[in-house]
Amino acid sequence: MMMMMREMSLHSNFFFSIIIFTSYVCTVLVVTVGAHDQLSNGPINNRGDFPTGFIFGAGSSAYQIEGAAFEDGRKPSIWDTFTHAGKMVDKGTGDVTSDQYHHYKEDVKLMYEMGLDAYRFSISWSRLIPDGRGTVNPKGLAYYNNLINELVSYGIEPHVTLCHNDNPQSLQDEYGGYLSTKFIEDFAEYADVCFKEFGDRVKNWVTFNEPNIQTFTGNDLGIFPPGRCSYPFGRNCSMGNSTTEPYLGAHNLLLAHAAAVKLYREKYQETQRGQIGITILSYWVEPHTKSLKDIAAAQRMLDFHLGWFLDPLVYGDYPAAMKKIVGSRLPLLTEYDSKLVKGSYDFIGLNHYLVFYVEDLPRTSTKYGSDYILDMAIIPSFSKSARVKGGPSLPVNSWALQKLLEYIRMKYKNPAVSVHENGYPTFGGNWSDAQTMNDTGRIEFLQSYIGSVLLAMRNGSDVRGYFVWSFMDCFELIDGYRSHYGLYAVDFNDANRKRYPRMSAHWLSSFLAKIKRRDETPSSLSSE
Repeated sequence: MMMMMREMSLHSNFFFSIIIFTSYVCTVLVVTVGAHDQLSNGPINNRGDFPTGFIFGAGSSAYQIEGAAFEDGRKPSIWDTFTHAGKMVDKGTGDVTSDQYHHYKEDVKLMYEMGLDAYRFSISWSRLIPDGRGTVNPKGLAYYNNLINELVSYGIEPHVTLCHNDNPQSLQDEYGGYLSTKFIEDFAEYADVCFKEFGDRVKNWVTFNEPNIQTFTGNDLGIFPPGRCSYPFGRNCSMGNSTTEPYLGAHNLLLAHAAAVKLYREKYQETQRGQIGITILSYWVEPHTKSLKDIAAAQRMLDFHLGWFLDPLVYGDYPAAMKKIVGSRLPLLTEYDSKLVKGSYDFIGLNHYLVFYVEDLPRTSTKYGSDYILDMAIIPSFSKSARVKGGPSLPVNSWALQKLLEYIRMKYKNPAVSVHENGYPTFGGNWSDAQTMNDTGRIEFLQSYIGSVLLAMRNGSDVRGYFVWSFMDCFELIDGYRSHYGLYAVDFNDANRKRYPRMSAHWLSSFLAKIKRRDETPSSLSSE
């Protein structure tokens, strides 16, 4: 019983860690890391320090920013169902959120004034094809055509994610979503519609955003949709199997990605001349001590977290550590699957926010089996000293992004990489509070992380772009409206969702304007 209690305590601690430090979720805990761990980044003055062609942008996702959840033929996604079940901390939903659906023209103008090269957004599958397959919704099609055309008219590149964790609820109800191989064909058909309708203007595609997080949080812990898990690993789930579903779901998402890439390359890429990839969330991981066991534990977490997708994409198979530990619960990549998956990317999107320090945990199991967390057999913490203090910010550990990029360069044959999410939250209060509008912490964060990208590039990493999360405040998923990542603040109490530039928006505009990329550089930012 004591062993069981200890295992569950460790599991709960990791559960809490992941809730805090997914790219969606933030916290009022601040981790402090010793200065001896910092790499010397040096000052970054302007975009002229970067090579010609490097892309600076900002991002969003459909469910988090569009609103209009029940308008113009859109049907529910799994996020709609999940939030309407009251699963969010603040009971919020994405029903209206920032309402970009009705304000996209103003938003694109703000992007232009800021000097962005690109805007990263996602298409709502259930807006474009409400039933998940079959009939295309003409109003959904018109919206995305209008948004893309508006971006192009201002010289802003649309970078489009096909699925940002918001699969159609209809497919979840019909066959369990990505737990079924039927999902692979339906996703490829949906992708075909997007390539056909938008590919003449969209030259940068991502299949899935953070699939390595989606199945872990959605099918092991049950804290994200579809909210499936099993005792004692997850929380408040009525169905699911935490020991198998994360691996099965990720396997099918990987195959769905590869199927869409194959389709794009065979049918569209030659004429449309675009590129396609996938976006993975990855922390950087450091061993808690210099012991061989902790070093092995850090590598194991990287294998389970990053290698879970990058190993098959680059080498055609899952990491050896995962195959050994997970065993028969890890689906087999057949020879056909391996050939389909290997090399199915033109670039890798990388979302990065934080660092974990890990200790080795002697591998055990419970009478209920073992899940993704217990399989990793690690004890994670947020700093070597585990010293935590109150305060509304995140640590500026930009050295970790440089290390992560260099790790990817060395282990995965130096693929083209775009940093698709990297951002800094403020918490609580009204949008107009001085501490959220005068966001000097975010400016420090962005300047430092952009500097780390440049250092990694100077060391040989093939980094093509950097996107701030997020362009404006939005529905931050499990954290609802309690945290604010936006360069632009949004007044969610205003029916018109008025936008206001934060100090960081002015800083980024100045940073980008010092080397002109267009005929005219705006001198100031407006509120819309």
